[in-house]
This record gives sequence, C-alpha cells and structure tokens, in this order.
Amino acid sequence: MLPGLARAAAENWRRLCAGVRRIVSGPQARMGTIFEFAPWGGSMDLELQGKRAIVTGGSRGIGKAVARQLAVEGADVALIARGAEALTDAAAELAAESGRRVLPVAADTAFDGPVREMVERVVADLGGIEILVNCAAMPGGQGPVPALEDITDQLFWDDVNVKVMGYLRCAREVAPYMRAGGWGRIINISGLAARQSGSTIGSIRNVAVAALTKNLADELGPSGINVTVVHPGLTRTEKTAGIVAARAAAAGVAPDKIEEQMATLNSIRRFISAEEVAYVVTFLASPKSVAINGDAIAVGGGVGRAIHY
Repeated sequence: MLPGLARAAAENWRRLCAGVRRIVSGPQARMGTIFEFAPWGGSMDLELQGKRAIVTGGSRGIGKAVARQLAVEGADVALIARGAEALTDAAAELAAESGRRVLPVAADTAFDGPVREMVERVVADLGGIEILVNCAAMPGGQGPVPALEDITDQLFWDDVNVKVMGYLRCAREVAPYMRAGGWGRIINISGLAARQSGSTIGSIRNVAVAALTKNLADELGPSGINVTVVHPGLTRTEKTAGIVAARAAAAGVAPDKIEEQMATLNSIRRFISAEEVAYVVTFLASPKSVAINGDAIAVGGGVGRAIHY
C-alpha cells in the first residue's frame, strides 16, 4: 500500500474506533461481533487547548460566561474590566473551576493608554494572544430608553466611545500579535438593537460594531484572523432578577408575569442564558469556525419577523 493511502486508512480506522461505544461478542452477539456506535461525529474538539484569550467586560454577565467557557475548553484567559475587586473574585472562581490560568487585569477601554498597557501585560504574562472577545460596554436595556430631547452629546459619545471605539482600540492593539502568529479570532459582542428601532443610541452603536467587524474581517482575514459579531437579545444575567422585580413593582404584578411577557419577544419563549451565548462565542473563537468571517450571528432565540439573508 502506498504511504499516503496507508496514512489515510489508519486515520479512518482511528476515527471509526473513536466512534465505537461498546463491543458485543460471544453468545450475546449470536452472529459474531457487534460494534455499537455513538451518534455520528461524537464530541467536537474545539482545538482551544493552550490558546490565550482576552475577554473585556469579563467580571460578570456575558463576558464572564464567555471567559468561563473558553477556560473550560482549555484556554488561558485574561479578564478585563474596570473594577479590580470584582475581577479578582471572578478570576479566582474561574481558575478554580477550569484549572486554567485566569488573569485579572483592571483597565478602562475608553482610553488608548490603558488598553495598550493591558495588552502588553497580558502578552507578557500569558506569552501571547490569539483570541479577543470584546464585551465591555455601557449597560443597556436596564432603564428607560432616552427620548430624542434627552440625548446629550456626552450620553451619546460616552456610549459609542466605550462600545465602538473601545472595541477598535482592543482590536488595534492585539492585531500585531495575531498577525505575527498567523492566526487569531476577534469576536465583538453587539446586540439585536442593530436590527430594530426603539433605542436610538443602542441601534447606532450596535450597527457601528457590525460595520467595524466586517471592515476588520476583510483587512485581517488574509493574515489568518477571523472577525465576527454576535448579537445577543434577551439574556439572563446576574442583573435580570432585579430588572424583572423593578418592572413588576412598577406594574403592580408578580415578577413571573413580567418574565412571561418579556419572553414573548423571541420565538422560543424564554430567556437565553449568558452561558448559551457563551457556547456560540466559544465556537467562533475556535479554529473550527474558519468558514465564518465578517458575519453577524444572532443569539436571541429568534427575535423579530424580518428575514436576514
């Protein structure tokens, strides 16, 4: 047999054996040996073992859930946020759970200097960087949406500076390291306000993140760096119970009634959890996601009636 064919045959046999759940032989089999196979494909190795990741907004919510899942899959993770105490607690929790290095780094992504220093420290401590998850943003959806007359220059620019320019700052600083390594993943957490009206600033900032994503994907793709954007919708985080309770009190109804009403906003009729968003982001961070670049993935459980194609 030719060497190439021998290697192919060996690889096929390895895959076949990997899918065998159990072997039955002897009297039980009656007609010889029976191989019982697991469902096609078995488990998927996301190839994240030993990768180095930065997750901004990583001390709570979706950011923390993403950092946890990356660490569980074998990545070393730097958690970035402004509050040092919350970061330290979150890093200790995730390190104990995953057995990986989880590095807390306090930094404000609203400014160039702290972002540059943060990336330099992460690279020095972890030895490199292959994955960036941009999740740091001003809180949205937790209070009344400002009407036109209430939108001030500062309100607008504070929001856009953190979520749009902050994402760009982080991407700009990590890109040289990813280029040098010939591989990288940048995932920008945006939101479904990009696809619907109802929040002027929310829609503008999220559409801008989508535009940023496609431009970075086209520029960085030839260097082996994929850039994608994820649009969460109604997501259950640590703050959800308080938001529901406040709305229930204002309406004079039970909290479960408010949750039921909010859940009608998507087609699966329940909140998506931060962990469920993290599963999608973790796949996008892996080498397995190479076919997806510059595109948006909605993770809201089916929001709206528009058809996106």
